[in-house]
Amino acid sequence: MKIFTNHRYALVTGIILAVLVSVAIDVGSDGTFTFQALSLARWVHIVAGVFWIGLLYYLNAVQVPAMAAATEDKGGPGPAAIGKYVAPRALFWFRWSALITWLAGAWLLDKNFVHAFALGTTIEGGSLYHLTIGVGAWLGTIMLLNVWGVIWPNQKKVLGIKPATDEEKAKARKVALYASRTNFILSLPMLLCMGGATHGLPF
Repeated sequence: MKIFTNHRYALVTGIILAVLVSVAIDVGSDGTFTFQALSLARWVHIVAGVFWIGLLYYLNAVQVPAMAAATEDKGGPGPAAIGKYVAPRALFWFRWSALITWLAGAWLLDKNFVHAFALGTTIEGGSLYHLTIGVGAWLGTIMLLNVWGVIWPNQKKVLGIKPATDEEKAKARKVALYASRTNFILSLPMLLCMGGATHGLPF
């Protein structure tokens, strides 16, 4: 069956199943179905965010160290296979899930969007919720800009998608690494704030 052999079919099947579960639960509660736009926004934000941050952690904790080890292993297969077959696919899902996460997050903030990005200063007496979610939103925005403005343009040179000299590739590799590591670091306080805004900070 294609849902087990093709990841796109599996993803679509999972989305359909989630929609059916949502409708069944909602109808089962009172016999009617009520579409909740912000609930959909939250779900899209979470799913896309799992994709984005999961790939960010994979790239930093698995792929980059593996590429370095493969380069140093002179008798091994080398990093070419990862660079040719794995990295482009990972970066495709990485950059688009980043954008969808941010857009769904903005949708979810709804009327709180300005208050969040103003860190609650637009509300008399301030707001701990808007300060907390706002810090998370700003960190997520910086990370998104890093993905599309720094990491992806430089990775295109590294992967040979965009023509570049060996010197340019070396520089691009370093810049992309630093930007990715910056996002890796920022993701931890970002997730702290995203969860802490409604569930409380753990410290």
